[in-house]
Amino acid sequence: MLLSKEMGKYLLGVATGIVLFLIGIVVLFFALLRFGQKPPSVGSNAVLVLRLRGDIPEKPPIELPPLLASAAGPQVTIADVWMSLRKAASDSRIKAVVVEPEGLSAGWGKIEEIRADLVQFRKSGKPVYAYLRQPGSHEYYVACGADRIYLGPSEPLMLKGLRAEVMYFKNTLDKVGVTVEVEHAGKYKDFGDMFTRSDMSPETREVMSSVVGDIYGNLVDRIAAARHKTPDDVRAIIDQGPFTAPGALKAGLVDELRFEDQMWGELQGALHSGVPQKLALADYVRVPDPAGSAGNKHVALVVAEGDITRGDPDDDGSENSLTSYGFDKVLNRVANDSSIKGVIVRIDSPGGEVTASDEIWRQMNLLQQKKPLVISMSDVAASGGYYMAMTGAPIIAYPSTETGSIGVVFGKPVLRGLYNKLGIDKDAVQQGAHADIDSDYTPLSPAEDQILRQGIDESYVDFVSKVAAARHRPYAQIEPVAQGRVWLGSQAQRRGLVDQLGGLDAAVAALKEKAGIPASENVAIDVYPTPRSLLDLLVKRSQPSMLESRLKQVFGSMPYRAWLQGGYLREMPYWFEVR
Repeated sequence: MLLSKEMGKYLLGVATGIVLFLIGIVVLFFALLRFGQKPPSVGSNAVLVLRLRGDIPEKPPIELPPLLASAAGPQVTIADVWMSLRKAASDSRIKAVVVEPEGLSAGWGKIEEIRADLVQFRKSGKPVYAYLRQPGSHEYYVACGADRIYLGPSEPLMLKGLRAEVMYFKNTLDKVGVTVEVEHAGKYKDFGDMFTRSDMSPETREVMSSVVGDIYGNLVDRIAAARHKTPDDVRAIIDQGPFTAPGALKAGLVDELRFEDQMWGELQGALHSGVPQKLALADYVRVPDPAGSAGNKHVALVVAEGDITRGDPDDDGSENSLTSYGFDKVLNRVANDSSIKGVIVRIDSPGGEVTASDEIWRQMNLLQQKKPLVISMSDVAASGGYYMAMTGAPIIAYPSTETGSIGVVFGKPVLRGLYNKLGIDKDAVQQGAHADIDSDYTPLSPAEDQILRQGIDESYVDFVSKVAAARHRPYAQIEPVAQGRVWLGSQAQRRGLVDQLGGLDAAVAALKEKAGIPASENVAIDVYPTPRSLLDLLVKRSQPSMLESRLKQVFGSMPYRAWLQGGYLREMPYWFEVR
């Protein structure tokens, strides 16, 4: 028996040694790849090509070795687009930009940033051409930042207005014997309606009508400005959509019907400088700024993206979710870095757990005491995502940023009916009158409902109070615009919840003013957290649970991570997409 134990230890040691040896080889392999990777060369006649697909994240993606990166396709962020176009504007080697948006699933805030960046680039005097394939409203909105819009000769233009749909599960849950009990503070915080109703409440319909109406108005205004038409003309044109390619040309929505090679031929003719070098955005990101226009002063761009949860104590901030453990470490690191002269926190979050939101809010306020701080809001900064910004720092949002949703919610499913259908019974013993308050087998008693109601109301008052203090307004002025209602950035600005409309350029300008940096002086932008490498995934658990992955496959990018944790939530009341 003793020999057996010693043999087991020996074999375990051998196995451990082999694993460590293999990990060492992997580390060395990727280190050599990184060491040998050189920035791509840029010719004197280059055209920067922005092929934009799917969702364009805020947080840096996984950093892949060159061979795997080319196979996986472009991996760029909103900050990459913004910084590359700024760099290209002063790079004499870049003669033009071609943007090719296709199948974009980014929200209206992100595509507004890209459109505005293209418009800003055009001020350099260099042309921007857009080439569209099966474009919808998102792709066409981006193309409105270009000088000329090209469409394939047989490509339809799916410009037909906007629509928002909200999914409801009550009838399905009734069939399987499941009920969901929900308590919330704020009449618009109708989080549980998707489980307890089969259609929109009057409050939801009011908000959805307002959101779609304002986004549509902004879309019409941008098209009108780009195509030199009146808003009324654009509305009349859209009511005739969708369009065939000839129909889009006749309506004045595009400039030419061409195949892509023909578009490149016309661009070459316009440049009068020979055959252009096509330079992908993902490659140009790695090219040093030849003009040295980055500046000597460093500014941190800290990305807060995803569903807010506590996470794991070992989180270092590089996770693909927004955890208080990890994000607080990033904020603390930035706060204590003497080389950083100011911080922009870029928020793209629908909220999440109350406690996690509180912890991030605390660290954000500590950061505000050490560094000049500006908040830049992306597609969504609502509920807990808005709460974390309550530092008193200037808040900048896009006109279509989903923001506000100042409210608190609690919900739990009661699965007893489902268990009965499956022939499952539960029996229990308990000590404590409310030990079953979170049980999925028993509904809430009146006393338990009152306890939860009290907790939610206290959390709601705390939320509104923090907003009032940060926005320098009385509680009585903030509470009526709270109530869990989702506002767009333009609506929130008019109600004092946002200071300014704009994107990253506006955030940098505001931060320079706070930090005492001259407006004309360039600054270096350092993005946090830094990209995760493939090696990180090999040695560290960083993927969401299998259940969450399956849910996302079925229902899309809804904030399941916080929902699955339970407890009080500062969460968006519903998840919708305006298309």
